Amino acid sequence: MKIAVFPGSFDPVTVGHVDLIKRAIPLFEKIIVAVGVNSQKNYLFDLDQRLEWLNTIFAENPSVEVASYEGLTAHYCKEVGARYLLRGLRNASDFDYEKTISQLNAIVGDGIETLFLISKPEFSHISSTIVREIIRGKGDASKFLPAEVEV
Repeated sequence: MKIAVFPGSFDPVTVGHVDLIKRAIPLFEKIIVAVGVNSQKNYLFDLDQRLEWLNTIFAENPSVEVASYEGLTAHYCKEVGARYLLRGLRNASDFDYEKTISQLNAIVGDGIETLFLISKPEFSHISSTIVREIIRGKGDASKFLPAEVEV
């Protein structure tokens, strides 16, 4: 079975994340949207809330599974039998960072392949970090969030 893991904090999940996952559905038999848990990070939204949002968003997509994990992403991929990592690229900075991570994952993950999807132009300026700042500043972040995400 061709399984991909799309890892992230999804704090919060954005319309850009949703677009990338939906565009990848035809490429894989299963996509695991994997919420990474890092005890060193301070999240705006708790894990249960992020998992609930993702489960609601992809409820109609049986090939999309939502899970959480701790530790190295490459180790999690081995655990679930995924040979592919799915990542989105918004700009050249993302590419430089993601290229290095993909090369390390290939070594640590025994040849796991990373597939990059380029963000559509209308989503290339959206990041969870910026959306969190808008939310913290009491701004309207609704145009960056799926309808299922109410903050």
